[in-house]
Amino acid sequence: MKRIWIMLAAVLLITTPVAAQSPTTPYPGPARIIGSDSAGCIAGAVRLPDTAPGMQTIRVSRSTFWGHPTVIAALQDLARRAQAAGLPDLYMNDISLPRGGPLVGIHASHQRGVDADVWLDVAGPHPVLPIAQRETITPHTLVRPDGRGVDMTIWRPEHITLIRLAATEPGIDRVLVNPAIKQQLCTQVTGERSWLRRVRPWYGHATHMHLHFKCPAGQTECIDQPPPPEGDGCDASLAWWFEQRDKPAAKTSEAAPKPKPIVLPAACRAIMAAP
Repeated sequence: MKRIWIMLAAVLLITTPVAAQSPTTPYPGPARIIGSDSAGCIAGAVRLPDTAPGMQTIRVSRSTFWGHPTVIAALQDLARRAQAAGLPDLYMNDISLPRGGPLVGIHASHQRGVDADVWLDVAGPHPVLPIAQRETITPHTLVRPDGRGVDMTIWRPEHITLIRLAATEPGIDRVLVNPAIKQQLCTQVTGERSWLRRVRPWYGHATHMHLHFKCPAGQTECIDQPPPPEGDGCDASLAWWFEQRDKPAAKTSEAAPKPKPIVLPAACRAIMAAP
């Protein structure tokens, strides 16, 4: 399971503050991504619109929607494709801060404008709401309390459609979902299954999927993750997640282990400190 632990720093919740205050405006100039998922930043970020065809941002007062221009364009493309497939508006959540860096107490990734959370809410319709009314939208978990499968009273074919669209979006590296959701996909998906390789199980993620994009072309300071293993992922690597639950010493919490304190690259510290 070495590859799983390589990914650990990319998506764990963090508890160690690294900055008292993050800049509220993007760093000017061309787009530039620096560092890794667990310690990085972005210059030249652009913001996802609050409302666009097929999507709405939610919880704007406590979320952040800045990213690399190609990632923002890809998210809007995904929303249009989902709309064309008959899905309700996508609820978009955290991407990155205006200059990236840690989202203290929320995510350990989402630091470079190449990660985005999209809620797995396909129970439409989703009429366009005023920003204030989007603050109280609450997602439903798709996973049973025992964590061993999805709640079949909520699960529907549209969930497969949405995850497939995300996993086949150009530039996507991987899509993180709860292990129970990955297991349901392995059981239910027939025909073309190559896209399942990019759908990976991870802690939590019972209400949303985490989209992780590859480093955009020309971003030489951006460090990519190792590619997902070959195959559809419906193998021993998936079974491992459920085997851990059966061990007497297994923790019942869905939270991942605590990560180490984050030390940003020197170039990121300069970007954060600039006016």
